[in-house]
Amino acid sequence: MPVLLKDMKIGERGRVVSLRPGSGGYRAKLLSMGLTPGVEFAVQRVAPMGDPVEITLRGFRLTLRKAEADALDVERLNEERN
Repeated sequence: MPVLLKDMKIGERGRVVSLRPGSGGYRAKLLSMGLTPGVEFAVQRVAPMGDPVEITLRGFRLTLRKAEADALDVERLNEERN
């Protein structure tokens, strides 16, 4: 079931399902940063007000602003997929 990145907690792992409809302005930017459907990531840090959020994916850390993070539909991965 897709959730928003802002709903995930530090230490949780997830997978990008898709880019949300209406995310046209961020679509090319997110894709160029490696946030393609199917890529797995881990939440590293979340600012107190939820903006920005830092994730690791493809061997690097990426910090996303709220609007960028809200453009992604993600799914939580089970703990046994470490």
